[in-house]
Amino acid sequence: MSIQERRERERAERERLIVTAARELAESEGWEAVTTRRLAEEIEYSQPVLYSHFKGKDAIMAAVAVEGFADLAAELRAARTAAADPRQALADVGAAYALFAARRPALYDAMFTHAVDLPFATAQAPPALREGFGELREALRPLARDDDLETLTETFWSALHGLLTLMRNGRLRRDDHDRRLTLLLARFSR
Repeated sequence: MSIQERRERERAERERLIVTAARELAESEGWEAVTTRRLAEEIEYSQPVLYSHFKGKDAIMAAVAVEGFADLAAELRAARTAAADPRQALADVGAAYALFAARRPALYDAMFTHAVDLPFATAQAPPALREGFGELREALRPLARDDDLETLTETFWSALHGLLTLMRNGRLRRDDHDRRLTLLLARFSR
């Protein structure tokens, strides 16, 4: 292994360490606790080392979000491909999406509610973002009929996200979450 290859591997490992530490700290204490100073302490590197990898907290949060989209895509794909029929696939994908948001609230926030410098809905979007959206689209494809598939997917995603966000923020009754989710999925799987 050349010196250059070793340096690149070490740099990638440090970057991975920073992203993992930020994600874990956000999940345990919230994004307010994630600062470059705190991360530097957590990973036992100086703040300038963090800044050699990321411009600041927002860039770290964007890296966490991209990682989250890869995780979400994998979970949605598993739910979709394990289903027996298209209606069940959509139901399972919707349930997997809701479970992901509930299990990883800080990660979900980095992906969907905090402002991050990521291009959505463009060709420049990172592959993980496109894959996450793609799994929603593939779950809807057999049910789309004459609807524009991209627009239908955006509408479904918006409705699903809205239900989850409104419930998480206390705007909807938590007790009726399952009923609302069932109703939403039934409307889209007609």
